[in-house]
Amino acid sequence: MSSAPVSPTIRLRDAPPRAVWALEQAGVPPLLARLYAGRGVRAADELDDGLARLLPPAALRGVQAAATLLADALAQQRRICVVADYDCDGATACAVAIRGLRLLGAAEGTLHYVVPDRAVHGYGLTPAIVDLAQAQRPDLLVTVDNGIASLQGVAHARALGIDVLVTDHHLPALLDDEVVLPDANVIVNPNQPGCGFASKNLAGVGVMFYVLLALRAELRQRGAFTAAGGQAGDGTPAQPRLDTLLDLVALGTVADVVRLDANNRRLVAQGLRRIRNGQMQPGVAALFRAAARDPRRASGFDFGFALGPRINAAGRLSDMTLGIECLVTDDPARAAALAAQLDAINRERRDLEGGMREQAEALLAQLVQADAAGTPAALAIFDEGFHEGVVGIVASRLKDRVHRPTFVFARGQDGLLKGSGRSIPGFHLRDALDLVSKRHPDVLVRFGGHAMAAGCTLDHAQFETFDAAFRRIASEWLDAATLSRTLLSDGPLGIEHFNAPTVREIEAQVWGQAFEAPVFVDEVEIVSQRLVGEKHLKLALRLAGEGRGAPLRDAIWFGHSEPVAATVRLAYRLGVDEYNGRERVQMIVEAIA
Repeated sequence: MSSAPVSPTIRLRDAPPRAVWALEQAGVPPLLARLYAGRGVRAADELDDGLARLLPPAALRGVQAAATLLADALAQQRRICVVADYDCDGATACAVAIRGLRLLGAAEGTLHYVVPDRAVHGYGLTPAIVDLAQAQRPDLLVTVDNGIASLQGVAHARALGIDVLVTDHHLPALLDDEVVLPDANVIVNPNQPGCGFASKNLAGVGVMFYVLLALRAELRQRGAFTAAGGQAGDGTPAQPRLDTLLDLVALGTVADVVRLDANNRRLVAQGLRRIRNGQMQPGVAALFRAAARDPRRASGFDFGFALGPRINAAGRLSDMTLGIECLVTDDPARAAALAAQLDAINRERRDLEGGMREQAEALLAQLVQADAAGTPAALAIFDEGFHEGVVGIVASRLKDRVHRPTFVFARGQDGLLKGSGRSIPGFHLRDALDLVSKRHPDVLVRFGGHAMAAGCTLDHAQFETFDAAFRRIASEWLDAATLSRTLLSDGPLGIEHFNAPTVREIEAQVWGQAFEAPVFVDEVEIVSQRLVGEKHLKLALRLAGEGRGAPLRDAIWFGHSEPVAATVRLAYRLGVDEYNGRERVQMIVEAIA
């Protein structure tokens, strides 16, 4: 096997006819009914994205205790410091916490935040971050998108007399196969033991939003506001509208690539609806302008590939304070200036990533050449020239290229190797790291994460041991079927749907992780092909059997430069190419069988 991209096996999604019929009878357009049925939707009420259909906060373990803790803190004007994370989920969760607590009555000067520097502090609520937060003289630390594995940091804060509320969605730490939780005052995390919340897929920003919902209910019960609009006769104000925060919740949820179950889809749909109606934070509006995207046609794609990367770039190469400030400011001019900075940092990130990816692919080619069996079942790659802030992106690109669990390492400022990993379906990355630590107790300094993404730290002298152990676990857990990439398709697209209104209708829906955007498959005849931008293949084609008089269709295969055969089976997404005021439907190639 070479290190060339792994060609997928294209498999048709199962869209049960009875489910398609039921959705159509409920008024869902036929194409959408087919697409939704292929993603497990069986009844139209599952598509109801109203706020009333959100899972109730009370089912989230610890949320009432968190509401009580925060309500007491607000009443006593205690100083609260939010401890953020340096990715988009952490930044949006911090902004939701700051904005939400202000809405709910936090007194001026009592609310602050800190965010770790990736290179200096590492991840989570470390003792060093507690010491950094101490400059704000906090009475209460509130972690967002981190803290569940911060045993030492929480203990340090409690020893200093600081209360700690952990809000997180990551998996807890393990010790001798037993879950170990930090000694926080309160923990809110759908993935903690004993939590019966039906959605384990909330992003960090979603968890914080749910805490605010519970806090508002607690304050309402205490008589802080009325339940509906308008003031009570005694002057009690109406409760604040927390749905004003849903643009941030939607952005963080999509950018963190969490599974879009029904509850998450409702959160994202509500956020998109607000943005399309022009209701968004100044920073979100500024990021749309910086990315040259139209918020009136906002989609999950914009969150995942335009706004999210610009915020993430600050945490990778600079200071996530830039991203958080962009999201918390109410000054449009300041938001615009910060968004411009984030855009510039993101361009720098793209350049850095491109060079690192080329170097990583060269190292991968050497590995394959040296291994008689071809591409190993898992990859661990390190180079002294790699930048710590971009290892996760490069790992993701390599994983997509060769369909293997992949770790990419860079040397941190403390001299240790910092690795970021991405996985494939069927290989639980965090569990693999746990097994490495059991088999080789001296290898990993620390580790954590999810099934599909994880991180670890180790000494350079232990890299080869880690590499061998990681490969061995992959060879034990993965078989030929798992190592073969599968692309799920929605079948052929009828000619009646090949138009801009269909593209707009598809784009208006909520797609994302585990609820992927539609991919269609058709037999096509290639009429012409040429390179554009030196690395993208531009195609003119017609569907097989259409006849020579049929109009040609445009297609583009980004990042692919090799010519294709005259007749192929094409897997593609639909897009609209806008040029000089004209719209032209375009097939965006995903793969060729």
